[in-house]
Amino acid sequence: MSRLLLFNKPYGVLTQFTAPDGKPTLADFIPVRGVYAAGRLDADSEGLVVLTDDGRLQARIADPGHKLPKRYFAQVEGEVSDLALRQLAGGVSLGDFVTRPCEARRIGEPEGLWPRIPPIRVRKAIPTSWLELVLREGKNRQVRRMTAHVGFPTLRLVRWAVGDWTLDGLAPGQWRDGDFQRQPPSERRVNVPNAPKNRGVNSSLPIFKRKETP
Repeated sequence: MSRLLLFNKPYGVLTQFTAPDGKPTLADFIPVRGVYAAGRLDADSEGLVVLTDDGRLQARIADPGHKLPKRYFAQVEGEVSDLALRQLAGGVSLGDFVTRPCEARRIGEPEGLWPRIPPIRVRKAIPTSWLELVLREGKNRQVRRMTAHVGFPTLRLVRWAVGDWTLDGLAPGQWRDGDFQRQPPSERRVNVPNAPKNRGVNSSLPIFKRKETP
């Protein structure tokens, strides 16, 4: 039977199982053979990575053509303006490509978010703020390039959700079996409703909540 795993990738971990320079990888956290990440997450970003041993499903999740939404929390330098939000939502030209329209809004710091190790570097004279962004594409370092383009560099980036799969109950470095019923509709399976869902994770962790800004 196919496996689908949800992993909360810590900062600094590579989204691969081997690394020639000894940097931390998925193999340091996930003792499951034959699964591979469905899409990458930069080493300096945190959050949800979906893994599976189903090649077709892996391709569908990673392929932007299927427009599977990916939700991010971004802590940026400065107080984000309405103009910057409109620019992000409408699409910005990054030179090599123009981003697709996306959802972008200001939020308060997500409640229950773990401290980053190491912590971000902040400048005392410049405040920071949080954005929630929902993208349906995934170019290299796209969120960071987008926020920098509109004048608000990203200091911390957390991917909270991929489609209907989320980080609910997952602390950094923890994983669990995912629910196949939440995968892209045309590939849904009906033979795994009783698959275990909590391997390798303490499911009593709090669900993150987002504070609304005024």
